[in-house]
Amino acid sequence: MKAEDIRTKTQDQLTDDLASLKKEQFNLRFQKATGQLEKTARVKIVRRDIARIKTIAAEKSAAKKA
Repeated sequence: MKAEDIRTKTQDQLTDDLASLKKEQFNLRFQKATGQLEKTARVKIVRRDIARIKTIAAEKSAAKKA
């Protein structure tokens, strides 16, 4: 997910995307613990996408307040 794509989304869409990424992160951690995880790089990608969404959401909320 690119930052440009995230910036075009509304706050509600960002919240929904964040929730789905958190679920995916949980599932990936569960698969890793049970030894079923095949794409280990996906963990890193999901973690960074979560950080991107949180950062841009914080920027948008700060812009609203200012």
